[in-house]
Parts: sequence; structure tokens; C-alpha cells
Amino acid sequence: MLFFCLAPSNDIPAINIPNLDKLVHAFFHFVFTILWFLFFKKQVKKKNQLKLLVVAVVFSVLFGIGIEILQDQFTISRNGDFFDVLANFTGAVIAFSFVLFAKKIKNRSI
Repeated sequence: MLFFCLAPSNDIPAINIPNLDKLVHAFFHFVFTILWFLFFKKQVKKKNQLKLLVVAVVFSVLFGIGIEILQDQFTISRNGDFFDVLANFTGAVIAFSFVLFAKKIKNRSI
């Protein structure tokens, strides 16, 4: 993910769909957050899943902010974008909600 976010943008084919990049940001951070949550859940002995989920969301959001700073400061063909950070945050929050909803559904089933 880091490589694709910092690769020169002129190497990426252009697709003219309005706000597609924001949807991609949200999707990546949705998946990124869930994968980190699953990793933390498996690795951490303490099973406070809500805390692990919050840590995964915070890590995802901070990673997204870091990427935007790196794009702004250290690449020529890319710029940092506040709305990308919002899309990243949105994807992480949707992942948070999805995990909570899935856990609630799982606890209801027989």
C-alpha cells in the first residue's frame, strides 16, 4: 500500500470517474483496518476486542495521514490532500462499524 501511494502518479493509468480516488482511499482503509484488527486479535493475549479495534482504526488513520504528508513533502507528482485523509478516516470508521455489526450478529445467532 505504501509503495502504491508513493509511486509517481504519471505511472498510474488515468480513469476519469469523479471522486473515484476517494472511494479507493476509503476501500483501502476499510480493508487495512479490518486486517490490522484481525492481526491484533490473533496476536494479543488480552482479548479486549473493542480496544484492539480502536487501535486498528487509529493506526489506519495515522498511517493515512503519514502517507499524505509523505506525498506532499517527498514526491514530485503527488500532493497531500485533506479530502484523502477524510476518505481514509471514513473507510476506517466503516470498518469499525462493520466489525461491531458483525460481532452483534454473531452473538445473536444460535
